[in-house]
Amino acid sequence: MLQPKKTKYRRQQKGKMKGIAQRGHEIAFGSFAIKSLQSKWITGRQIEAARQAITRYMKREGQLWIRIFPDKPITKKPNEVRMGKGKGAPEGFVAPVTPGRILFEIDGVPFEVAKEALRLGAQKLPVTTKFVVRRDYKFDD
Repeated sequence: MLQPKKTKYRRQQKGKMKGIAQRGHEIAFGSFAIKSLQSKWITGRQIEAARQAITRYMKREGQLWIRIFPDKPITKKPNEVRMGKGKGAPEGFVAPVTPGRILFEIDGVPFEVAKEALRLGAQKLPVTTKFVVRRDYKFDD
């Protein structure tokens, strides 16, 4: 499961996810990608499930890049605990995702394989996504 090796602080504030992605909104490595259309927290488990679905469909051909990393600690208080008495213990890590953010990129596979692989991966994520192709990609006609 994805998580940072070490963090400066154990607990973090929730924060706001306003507006669209200011960085990570363009295809940088591959030819095909999925782009988020919603704001959501994506957990390390969800990222791993999507990665497995994509690589399984591609039959370990081509290359996959994961463009998000869960580095925000999320805390949770135990069940049936009264209000107050401080912030809860860290439960896991999430990656805050805003609209326009590229989540996964792939290359080295045909268009149809890429489209289906990323569709299967997108089903594992809590955000609605869009399949995007690199601008200078040459389709084989």
